[in-house]
Amino acid sequence: MSFFLRSTRGGARLRRHFSVEEMLAAAAFSACALVFSAQALMASDFKAGPIEIDHPWSRATPNGAKVAGGFLVLKNTGATPDRLVSATAPFAGKVEIHEMAVNNGIMTMRPLDKGLEVPAGGTVALKPGSYHIMFTDLKQPLKEGELVDGTLTFEKAGTVKVQFKVEGIGAGAPAPAPAADPHASHTGH
Repeated sequence: MSFFLRSTRGGARLRRHFSVEEMLAAAAFSACALVFSAQALMASDFKAGPIEIDHPWSRATPNGAKVAGGFLVLKNTGATPDRLVSATAPFAGKVEIHEMAVNNGIMTMRPLDKGLEVPAGGTVALKPGSYHIMFTDLKQPLKEGELVDGTLTFEKAGTVKVQFKVEGIGAGAPAPAPAADPHASHTGH
């Protein structure tokens, strides 16, 4: 580190030269700050009381398609269970909460008339091939890259507006955020 005295009209000013290592460290710090702030912006998180809604998404649909699925992760940070009881979306004529399962080699899909329980301190993933939100009677195709509005209604936490990010037609589930407690995952209902 070096300093030098520079004379100016109003007097002398002390100036410092930065080493290459200091400049690289500052650049690395700036890059890390940018990555962490971008992750926070991309999380697309929403909240209703103790229920956290992470990464709502759907797949793009071809012209003429009448159905689409909605996917997300629900985390209940509260001390009591809650239940996702309904959903709405302006781009669909009807919205239902569904379960898809394979039983004895046969794939079945059914609406969950009583909704989907989100256990206290637990997490429920709505993903392809499992629990999901079914959008039927689509009023328009879903286009990759757009955000589409929806609302989720919980038995205790109430109603919350969300936006589903439309991914590509063949998109799989986004990588989940690491869970604080891997044993808190909910697989039944």
